[in-house]
Amino acid sequence: MLFSNLKINDNDPIYTQIKNHISDMISKGLIPDKSKLPSTRELSQILKVSRNSVVLAYEELKSDGYIYSVSGKGTFANSKKDVAKSSWCVNWNNLENNYSKTATKMDIIKNEISWKSNLISFKSISPDGSMFDIDELKKSFLNRISLEGDKLLNYGYAQGYKPLIDYLLEYMNKKGVDTSNKDILITNGFTEGLDIILSSFTSPGDYIICENPTHNTTIKIMKALNLNIINVDIDENGLNFNMLEEKLSKYKYKIKFAYITPSYHNPTGIVMSPESRYKFYNLMKKNNIAIIEDGFNEELLYSSSHIFPIASLDNLNNGVLYIGSFSKILFPGLRIGWVLADKNVISKLESVKRCKTIHVSFLDQGILYDYLYNGGFEKYMKKIRKFYGDKFNFAYECAHKYIPNEYILGDGGLHIFVKLKNINCRELLDKCYEKGVIFMPGDIFYVNDYKHDTLRLGFSRLSFDDIEKGIKVIGQCVRDIENPKS
Repeated sequence: MLFSNLKINDNDPIYTQIKNHISDMISKGLIPDKSKLPSTRELSQILKVSRNSVVLAYEELKSDGYIYSVSGKGTFANSKKDVAKSSWCVNWNNLENNYSKTATKMDIIKNEISWKSNLISFKSISPDGSMFDIDELKKSFLNRISLEGDKLLNYGYAQGYKPLIDYLLEYMNKKGVDTSNKDILITNGFTEGLDIILSSFTSPGDYIICENPTHNTTIKIMKALNLNIINVDIDENGLNFNMLEEKLSKYKYKIKFAYITPSYHNPTGIVMSPESRYKFYNLMKKNNIAIIEDGFNEELLYSSSHIFPIASLDNLNNGVLYIGSFSKILFPGLRIGWVLADKNVISKLESVKRCKTIHVSFLDQGILYDYLYNGGFEKYMKKIRKFYGDKFNFAYECAHKYIPNEYILGDGGLHIFVKLKNINCRELLDKCYEKGVIFMPGDIFYVNDYKHDTLRLGFSRLSFDDIEKGIKVIGQCVRDIENPKS
């Protein structure tokens, strides 16, 4: 193909035409640096000319620095010979849209203190990888490959891997959800599930109500889509229902969705009571506001009996869209989540999913299904409930013991939330960082970024010694700020 445009004429020497063609291609960057050229024999056959002409052309190209030969390997282009004399610089800052600007501004990986091996970090709420049952996962991989082989490596279906969908429908049924008029869409974790829902059913300027504080990624997606966020406060007493009813009255016909995380809420860690779930559901139903329920870490139940998801109250209605994921407790690298909703809704979301990313990896879905179906998940959950439960209790006790606070929230999960007494979490973070400890400042979880006296402590990846040592440092830094040395 490189020589398809070279037409040999009778006016100029053949070797000159070959040389000029190759040097021109290299100068324009059409033959990249270090690209291998045809041998003299191959090129003479391609052009149907004497090999001597090609040999002569190559010798002059080498002399001019356009090509070079490596003994036993061949002849290669040297595109560094010609450096472009004109520059081209697109101003990407001017082209950047609001979605990208918001995502970049709220990117906590880029904008917050990064983890380093010498730090005690309370930032992460990801699972401890050492607890993963790798042998069971290997068995699931080999079993699924032997059963389905190349099917899992080809294109799949946008809605998801049918055996996994059926398993999750039964899984949700066991949680008390009537799935008879529902269906499931498999997503790349929670984040894609929420993004697909909001991309499908909201427009810029629409109103959505949510808890405050709430999941930072949720705020980021909502702001990137130019939604108006109506926040309702959470404090030591849980969701402020008086504020909720005031906001519902004020924005009654404007609110399109309500987003809520009733179990092990991120960042506060609180679990909404059955009575509050019932009250919330009926308020939204009364005001005809569809609910997006984030099933965050529901499985990490340490001490009490199972509390039903809000979706279980919906029965044969269609007002709740439930987003589930195993990412915070099981194999987050697989990035598999799901949306459970009315069949008509899932049909629409399926088309949007197909438009965006076609489908989630069928190999990953197949492996996860096999692991779940063969009981690996139940065994894993029994093991980690005690493992994380003990860590939660220890971290909770340490926080109360060492950190001067207004209150501490957390009913379980992989983190606790601390409300300080008029201490700026950013100033505290800087002081702790100097002493080798970091945490997630609470302001990133607030819709208007205004609560600077809170912090989230994730403990899932830390040893008991580091939990106590790190919390002691935080507590001492709080006291240092409260009582500065003169």
